[in-house]
Amino acid sequence: MNRTALPSGLPLPGLPSGFRGPFTRRPRTADAVLAAVMFLLTVFVEEAPGDTLALRPVTDVPLPVLLLFAVAGAALYRRRREPAAVLVVVLAAWAPTLGSSYATMGGMVVVALYGVGKYAGATRGNRLAVAAALAALVADGLLDSVPWGDIGFGVLVMAGAWYIGRRLRLRAERAVQLRYEQAAEARRIVTEERSHIARELHDVVAHRVSMMTVQAGAARMVAAHDPEEAREAMAAVEEAGRQALDELRHLLGVLRPEADRGRLGPQPRLDDLPRLVEQVREAGLDVSVVPAGGGAGAALPARVELSAYRIVQEALTNVLKHSGPRTRAEVRLRRDGGDLTIEVVDDGRGAAVPSVSAGAHGGVAGHGIVGMRERALLLGGSLDAGPRPGGGFRLTARLPTGGEPA
Repeated sequence: MNRTALPSGLPLPGLPSGFRGPFTRRPRTADAVLAAVMFLLTVFVEEAPGDTLALRPVTDVPLPVLLLFAVAGAALYRRRREPAAVLVVVLAAWAPTLGSSYATMGGMVVVALYGVGKYAGATRGNRLAVAAALAALVADGLLDSVPWGDIGFGVLVMAGAWYIGRRLRLRAERAVQLRYEQAAEARRIVTEERSHIARELHDVVAHRVSMMTVQAGAARMVAAHDPEEAREAMAAVEEAGRQALDELRHLLGVLRPEADRGRLGPQPRLDDLPRLVEQVREAGLDVSVVPAGGGAGAALPARVELSAYRIVQEALTNVLKHSGPRTRAEVRLRRDGGDLTIEVVDDGRGAAVPSVSAGAHGGVAGHGIVGMRERALLLGGSLDAGPRPGGGFRLTARLPTGGEPA
């Protein structure tokens, strides 16, 4: 089982999963800075003899050319929203300068090509725009009598910029598709489990309960004038109830895991947490419990206590399974008005931590997280689980405590 939540980002290989560069955190500011930098480089940098670069005064650039540079630079600001249109504008501004010493908009074309690959779909019009950019580069090289090797290298750079953008787009689309598949798998698990339990309960118990209802109704109808027949009807109700109870126990035995069969005692409650903690400590996990405050003495409904106990049990089992016995964990219980909040955090320092992070990006969430979330949702609450920024894992469940206490 993979205990991690669905991935929300697309981490790059070799970088921390929480890494977010400036182009992701502040895209508009980053695009404005990029457009300004490309404009300044295009204006002030020119090719010098010997395949070198040199600075040129802005006064050496004619005003019409300077306007073309400004239009192309301003267009780059919208490279995310209208990538194909940006490429067309940059090519249109570049075209009048081809073959002259002012044909220095190659960097802008590279940025625009990357934007088409990253943010535009693979339509015929976009492919034609990319081909036009490559053709313009070849034309510029031929007009300047540039060696074919240099032209080929330029074509490779421009095509590579578009290809890198395209690969990143496909990677992001695959990540989105994976998240959809994980969500669909979680819904399938919940639906399948509910349908299975409902079908079994209906097939095994509903018939007996229906018989009890009919017999009880008959006993009520004849109780006044035929007590003997009423007693027989109530005896039939008792027998049907006994059979329904036996079949229900059998059904629960079938649904219960092998390790739990034979343990048909009272359901665990929050008072049983100390025993659970001792068992986990014996397995090597350093765990502590911060009990609930603010009305902790008030009785809770049995369904809330059972769900709370099972969530803590599953969460601690996950810590042992995924982070190893050398991990430190803490269970915090808190009563906030009508809610019971459960928080289980660990420092993730066990030997198995790398395997958890690796599975976070490639596997489908297992039944454990789905099962705990389903318990919380059935009570009208919620459950969130995911890695902590400083390392380790955090699980937070909110369980409403409304209703009659058990």
